[in-house]
Amino acid sequence: MNDLLQIAIDGPASAGKSTVAKLVAHQLGYVYCDTGAMYRAVTWAALKRGVKLDDNLALEEMVAEIKISFTPSDEGQRVYVDQDEVTDDIRLPEIANNVSTVAAQLSVREALTKRQQEIAFKGGIVMDGRDIGTTVLPDAQVKIFLVASVKERALRRFKENKAKGIMADLEQLEQEIAERDRKDSTRAVSPLVQAADAVKVDTTMLSIEQVVAKIMGIIQKKSKK
Repeated sequence: MNDLLQIAIDGPASAGKSTVAKLVAHQLGYVYCDTGAMYRAVTWAALKRGVKLDDNLALEEMVAEIKISFTPSDEGQRVYVDQDEVTDDIRLPEIANNVSTVAAQLSVREALTKRQQEIAFKGGIVMDGRDIGTTVLPDAQVKIFLVASVKERALRRFKENKAKGIMADLEQLEQEIAERDRKDSTRAVSPLVQAADAVKVDTTMLSIEQVVAKIMGIIQKKSKK
């Protein structure tokens, strides 16, 4: 595969996007960009600074001031806001339950979309999020839309939280994920929708390895055209 591709992987919360995108990027020798972590980092910064999560102008000023960066590690990428490492903090329920509000603000989306497009400009990128194939990289050669049932996604989140020592109620997680879906799919700016040329992959009954294999097959078919 000589040409460096832009690969967009979209889908709702806990559909497996980040895990799968990292593995696909590794197999291809591509850069992985976790756009969700960028929005979570902005949410963390807003909460820490006392910025209202729906104040478009205040968020615009804050995003212009902060630096979001990633560094590789044995456990995966580490996320920083300025000098503060926020890798674990941005995965806490407080962030997960508020990030949709921040992500719906036009100033935040415009600023982060620009940064993401700069990262992906030369190709050789696997980028996951909710509007990658529709807004960030509309000309991406490969577009994947991952889905899974709310019940399955809640169970995955429950297991992740338990592994981190975070107590959570499974039924409440289902409600939170369903509400996150509603917010993401109905927001005015870059809502979560499947791009017309994206391939839908249902991960509900598939292992991570099976999902990666299916996506690699889609990439190989696309690269031959």
